[in-house]
Amino acid sequence: MLQKIYRYLEASNLKYLVFWLIIFAFSAPVSSWYYTSTSELLIVYGIRSTLQILMALVIIEFLIPLFLNKGKKIGFGIFLTLTLLVFYIICTIISKYYLEPTYPTTYINYLKRFPDLSLIGRLTKISEFISKSLYLLYPTFLLLVFKLYNDKQHLLKLNEQKKTAELTALKNQLNPHFLFNTLNNLYALALKKSDDTTKVIQKLSNILDYILYRCNENYVSLDKEIDLIENYLSLEKIRYADRVKISFSKNVTGQEKIAPLLLLTFIENAFKHGVKEEINQASIEINISKKDEQLIFNVKNSKPTRTNISVNKESIGLKNIKKQLELLYPKAYDLIIENKSNSFSANLKLDII
Repeated sequence: MLQKIYRYLEASNLKYLVFWLIIFAFSAPVSSWYYTSTSELLIVYGIRSTLQILMALVIIEFLIPLFLNKGKKIGFGIFLTLTLLVFYIICTIISKYYLEPTYPTTYINYLKRFPDLSLIGRLTKISEFISKSLYLLYPTFLLLVFKLYNDKQHLLKLNEQKKTAELTALKNQLNPHFLFNTLNNLYALALKKSDDTTKVIQKLSNILDYILYRCNENYVSLDKEIDLIENYLSLEKIRYADRVKISFSKNVTGQEKIAPLLLLTFIENAFKHGVKEEINQASIEINISKKDEQLIFNVKNSKPTRTNISVNKESIGLKNIKKQLELLYPKAYDLIIENKSNSFSANLKLDII
């Protein structure tokens, strides 16, 4: 709500008027005891609040954009000092030639600060310059805090939108990749006129239903991902039969939250590079467990003795996964890839959401 109000005021250029009213409303009543009449109080704080807001306007709208935002720190320092001097001179002139003659009783004690009551004597009193400058500057500090807060919230929102867009793009890359591989499996069975074709279609239907409609959130229950993996393994067992030995163990509750399709991509990669080109029997070992507040996932596959050159290149799926991990688990994951001559393994640790 505060951010929306500030952004509206920013867009409508009303923030300085509103802030003038706020400063006046909070400052004047606190010092009412010091002044002889209400009219004097209103006049004095009307002048002070106006000078404070004018200084904030000059610094925030002109000096910071023209100098500080462009890295001209020396220029900013010089013009800030000149601004403070100009406003100090204006304050001193108003006080000496208007407020003090108009309300002499109020300023008796104030004038004792100056050994020299002339205009030059007052202007050269460094302690008074510093005191007046800090008083005039405090609304500027408050406005800058509000501005920094608003900018930070806006940046966070933009980053969140960018993150969502990137994740959507990554999932859109992953789903066709997965579908392409699975349809290849189905095509191979159809060529053989296998009785397992209908089973594959059913499993594929379940998988697509999950991918298209049930995993649109950033995080899903682990048991849903396990069901997806088991459906996928069923498809691959039908396709490869005795050519692959699969071990899948899990020691989790299933209620843990995880980003969808992360684990499946590692398993899909294991089949693509560990089984497809293998003439003899291949092996894939999959383990999901939980230790303390971390989810531990391991997948290891044997590699064919005659490895195609493309096997040693990082797959689209693995590149995709690394990007998703960076977006969804910043500084909350550990991924170790071991690519040996006869095996490939991926060891992933995730902080549980």
